[in-house]
Amino acid sequence: MNIILLTHERELAKGTNTGNIVLDSLGERATRITWQRTEPSATLLDLIEGQSVALLYPSDETESDISDFEHFVILDGTWQQSRKMINRSAYLQSMPKVSLRTTRTSNFALRRNQVEGGLCTAECAIELLKAKREFVLGASLEERYTEFNIRSNESKKP
Repeated sequence: MNIILLTHERELAKGTNTGNIVLDSLGERATRITWQRTEPSATLLDLIEGQSVALLYPSDETESDISDFEHFVILDGTWQQSRKMINRSAYLQSMPKVSLRTTRTSNFALRRNQVEGGLCTAECAIELLKAKREFVLGASLEERYTEFNIRSNESKKP
């Protein structure tokens, strides 16, 4: 299984971007592509054309089963940025979409989720790994994410 982080450019310089933890933890199993509205990634377009990738996106109307895919795109940005990315990118709108069925509640401490039941990028990747039965990788990423969250909380204290 491979995860593609389609990252909004404003997230690249943020120390609070949990996509960095995903990339560091998963190594070659994760890739970052910077989202560009007018110049989509040729690599991503090839995967979409080959019907071998799905967009992980919360929806009550999941179009595809998660077991049908080995490549997943996670939109890496705030909820506002993610909506902008999908609304302004026809290629994302046409992709098969999958949703996670999880009871997990976000514990991301640095930014408030603005969507009920929303998860940060690292939490999405953790749940996706679990759903694909990649338990060792999921546990490793969960541990790094937890450490990051604790350190970040401590640095916010006066």
